[in-house]
Amino acid sequence: MSENRPTILKIGGSVITDKNGELAARLSDINRLAQEIKNADIQDLIIIHGGGSFGHPLAKRYSINEGFKEESQKIGFAETHHVMTVLNGLFMDALIWNGLPAISIAPSSCILTKSGRIVSFEETTLKTVLKMDFIPVMYGDAVFDVDLGFTILSGDQLVSYIATRFNVKGIIIGVDVDGLYNADPKTEKKAKMFKRLTLKELKNLQEALGKSTACDVTGGMFGKISELLPAIECGIPVKIVNATKPNYIYKILKGEKVEGTLIKKE
Repeated sequence: MSENRPTILKIGGSVITDKNGELAARLSDINRLAQEIKNADIQDLIIIHGGGSFGHPLAKRYSINEGFKEESQKIGFAETHHVMTVLNGLFMDALIWNGLPAISIAPSSCILTKSGRIVSFEETTLKTVLKMDFIPVMYGDAVFDVDLGFTILSGDQLVSYIATRFNVKGIIIGVDVDGLYNADPKTEKKAKMFKRLTLKELKNLQEALGKSTACDVTGGMFGKISELLPAIECGIPVKIVNATKPNYIYKILKGEKVEGTLIKKE
């Protein structure tokens, strides 16, 4: 049984789904990532994944992140949560078929938010899973909210919250670009990637980052970075890498040098 500090691996929804479609899973990428995680053979890992074309279109259609306002939203809340369990199931299939002892933990079953921010987290299951050397897998989810009735909990808020509560040794963010840029590299040819940033430099850049144009009810890249600030302030390093490139996740898990953006407190 383990008592070591875990590492968090966050896989963005844009990596494991096609955000231009709806309910469009990238099964080959999911299986490749599972193989890379298996081959890295590291202990004390927490995996969190995003929703991509499963969770975000439905959440936006039913305005789930704005809270409960009318009865018609209830089916939307239920459907949003359900399709996230479907995507999670596809990821779990790949992990388990590759021989990894992965255990899914639904955030909606153990987390409550208040005006969109986590206020209650029943940690016993997660602690037990880690202690017994299983790999917990969580995800962005539709959750109940004490003020709003319900809302969307982003995988990025979940990453930061767990990182600070469990004193993790590092966070790896796998996205579909090479790192953090001063503009959207998908639309701006002259976008500059930052290889290394301090917390102070990151805060200075926040307004310049803007918001992603992709459908993302949790804030695009700007929202993702904002959510990570509490973890970085606690001294937890964050590495942003391109998880669509073969063996990048394997290499970063093994501690090998990979192109990307490293963000540290100092």
